[in-house]
Amino acid sequence: MSAVAIIAPIVVSSWPAISAAVASAAVSIGFSVARESAQEGVSQDLRPASNTVTLDVPNCSAVTGTLGRDQRIRLIRDGVQVEFSRDARGRDSVCVTGEGLSAEQLRAIGDEVAGRTVQHYVLAKLKSEMAGKGMDLVEETVDENQSIRLRVRHWQN
Repeated sequence: MSAVAIIAPIVVSSWPAISAAVASAAVSIGFSVARESAQEGVSQDLRPASNTVTLDVPNCSAVTGTLGRDQRIRLIRDGVQVEFSRDARGRDSVCVTGEGLSAEQLRAIGDEVAGRTVQHYVLAKLKSEMAGKGMDLVEETVDENQSIRLRVRHWQN
Protein backbone atom coordinates (compact mmCIF):
# COMPACT_ATOMS: atom_id res chain seq x y z
CA MET A 1 0.00 0.00 0.00
CA SER A 2 1.26 3.48 -0.75
CA ALA A 3 0.15 7.01 -0.04
CA VAL A 4 0.96 10.48 -1.27
CA ALA A 5 1.15 13.29 1.25
CA ILE A 6 1.54 16.96 0.47
CA ILE A 7 3.09 18.68 3.42
CA ALA A 8 3.27 22.45 3.77
CA PRO A 9 5.84 23.04 6.49
CA ILE A 10 5.85 26.08 8.69
CA VAL A 11 9.31 27.43 8.22
CA VAL A 12 10.99 28.68 11.35
CA SER A 13 14.75 28.46 11.41
CA SER A 14 17.97 30.29 11.98
CA TRP A 15 20.66 31.93 9.89
CA PRO A 16 22.90 28.79 9.64
CA ALA A 17 20.05 26.76 8.13
CA ILE A 18 19.32 29.48 5.58
CA SER A 19 22.97 29.91 4.76
CA ALA A 20 23.37 26.16 4.22
CA ALA A 21 20.27 25.98 1.99
CA VAL A 22 21.39 28.94 -0.11
CA ALA A 23 24.90 27.53 -0.47
CA SER A 24 23.54 24.10 -1.42
CA ALA A 25 21.18 25.53 -4.02
CA ALA A 26 23.87 27.85 -5.36
CA VAL A 27 26.38 25.05 -5.86
CA SER A 28 23.79 22.85 -7.57
CA ILE A 29 23.37 25.44 -10.35
CA GLY A 30 26.94 26.67 -10.60
CA PHE A 31 26.87 29.74 -8.33
CA SER A 32 29.14 30.41 -5.38
CA VAL A 33 28.38 32.29 -2.18
CA ALA A 34 30.11 35.65 -2.46
CA ARG A 35 29.15 37.22 0.83
CA GLU A 36 26.95 36.70 3.85
CA SER A 37 26.84 39.92 5.82
CA ALA A 38 25.04 42.86 7.24
CA GLN A 39 24.18 45.70 4.85
CA GLU A 40 27.11 48.01 4.35
CA GLY A 41 25.45 50.87 2.57
CA VAL A 42 25.88 51.11 -1.19
CA SER A 43 27.52 48.08 -2.74
CA GLN A 44 30.87 48.70 -4.37
CA ASP A 45 30.61 45.45 -6.35
CA LEU A 46 27.96 46.89 -8.66
CA ARG A 47 29.13 48.87 -11.65
CA PRO A 48 26.98 51.73 -12.94
CA ALA A 49 26.53 50.02 -16.34
CA SER A 50 25.04 46.88 -14.73
CA ASN A 51 21.38 46.00 -15.23
CA THR A 52 19.46 45.22 -12.06
CA VAL A 53 16.13 43.45 -11.65
CA THR A 54 14.26 43.10 -8.37
CA LEU A 55 12.09 39.99 -8.26
CA ASP A 56 8.82 39.22 -6.54
CA VAL A 57 9.40 35.55 -5.70
CA PRO A 58 6.52 33.50 -4.26
CA ASN A 59 7.49 31.77 -1.00
CA CYS A 60 10.83 33.59 -0.89
CA SER A 61 10.02 34.72 2.63
CA ALA A 62 10.67 31.09 3.62
CA VAL A 63 14.32 31.95 3.05
CA THR A 64 14.58 35.69 3.63
CA GLY A 65 12.00 35.78 6.43
CA THR A 66 14.48 34.29 8.85
CA LEU A 67 17.32 36.63 7.93
CA GLY A 68 18.00 39.31 10.47
CA ARG A 69 17.25 42.89 9.52
CA ASP A 70 19.92 44.39 7.29
CA GLN A 71 21.34 40.98 6.36
CA ARG A 72 22.01 39.62 2.89
CA ILE A 73 23.45 36.68 1.05
CA ARG A 74 25.11 37.20 -2.35
CA LEU A 75 25.66 34.56 -5.00
CA ILE A 76 27.88 35.06 -8.05
CA ARG A 77 28.31 33.19 -11.35
CA ASP A 78 29.84 34.50 -14.60
CA GLY A 79 29.35 38.17 -13.75
CA VAL A 80 25.77 37.71 -12.54
CA GLN A 81 25.03 38.50 -8.91
CA VAL A 82 21.91 37.33 -7.06
CA GLU A 83 21.29 38.89 -3.66
CA PHE A 84 18.76 37.71 -1.07
CA SER A 85 18.24 40.44 1.51
CA ARG A 86 16.08 41.86 4.23
CA ASP A 87 16.16 45.61 4.83
CA ALA A 88 15.87 47.56 8.08
CA ARG A 89 12.08 47.61 7.76
CA GLY A 90 11.93 43.82 7.36
CA ARG A 91 11.12 43.92 3.64
CA ASP A 92 12.42 40.89 1.71
CA SER A 93 13.94 41.18 -1.74
CA VAL A 94 15.80 39.25 -4.38
CA CYS A 95 17.89 41.39 -6.74
CA VAL A 96 19.71 40.12 -9.82
CA THR A 97 22.50 42.18 -11.37
CA GLY A 98 24.60 41.56 -14.46
CA GLU A 99 26.29 43.35 -17.32
CA GLY A 100 25.27 42.74 -20.90
CA LEU A 101 22.09 40.86 -20.02
CA SER A 102 18.53 41.98 -20.62
CA ALA A 103 15.97 42.33 -17.86
CA GLU A 104 14.26 39.15 -19.11
CA GLN A 105 17.50 37.16 -18.94
CA LEU A 106 18.23 38.44 -15.44
CA ARG A 107 14.67 37.66 -14.37
CA ALA A 108 14.98 34.07 -15.69
CA ILE A 109 18.27 33.55 -13.84
CA GLY A 110 16.83 35.04 -10.65
CA ASP A 111 13.69 32.92 -10.83
CA GLU A 112 15.79 29.77 -11.24
CA VAL A 113 18.11 30.61 -8.34
CA ALA A 114 15.33 31.77 -6.00
CA GLY A 115 13.12 28.78 -6.83
CA ARG A 116 15.94 26.31 -6.32
CA THR A 117 16.95 27.99 -3.05
CA VAL A 118 13.43 27.85 -1.63
CA GLN A 119 13.20 24.22 -2.76
CA HIS A 120 16.48 23.25 -1.02
CA TYR A 121 15.55 25.09 2.15
CA VAL A 122 12.11 23.50 2.41
CA LEU A 123 13.55 20.07 1.53
CA ALA A 124 16.15 20.31 4.31
CA LYS A 125 13.50 21.47 6.78
CA LEU A 126 11.12 18.70 5.72
CA LYS A 127 13.79 16.01 6.10
CA SER A 128 14.64 17.32 9.55
CA GLU A 129 10.98 17.28 10.61
CA MET A 130 10.45 13.75 9.24
CA ALA A 131 13.53 12.44 11.06
CA GLY A 132 12.25 14.02 14.27
CA LYS A 133 8.97 12.13 13.89
CA GLY A 134 10.73 8.78 13.39
CA MET A 135 10.23 8.53 9.62
CA ASP A 136 12.86 6.90 7.44
CA LEU A 137 13.71 8.26 4.00
CA VAL A 138 13.51 5.28 1.65
CA GLU A 139 13.99 6.98 -1.69
CA GLU A 140 14.62 10.45 -3.08
CA THR A 141 14.27 11.06 -6.81
CA VAL A 142 14.61 14.19 -8.91
CA ASP A 143 12.52 14.43 -12.09
CA GLU A 144 13.68 16.05 -15.32
CA ASN A 145 11.77 19.21 -14.33
CA GLN A 146 13.65 19.30 -10.98
CA SER A 147 10.65 18.13 -8.92
CA ILE A 148 11.82 16.16 -5.90
CA ARG A 149 9.88 13.11 -4.72
CA LEU A 150 10.49 11.61 -1.32
CA ARG A 151 9.40 8.14 -0.30
CA VAL A 152 9.30 7.64 3.44
CA ARG A 153 8.48 4.81 5.81
CA HIS A 154 7.12 5.01 9.31
CA TRP A 155 6.68 1.93 11.44
CA GLN A 156 4.14 1.94 14.24
CA ASN A 157 4.79 -0.21 17.33
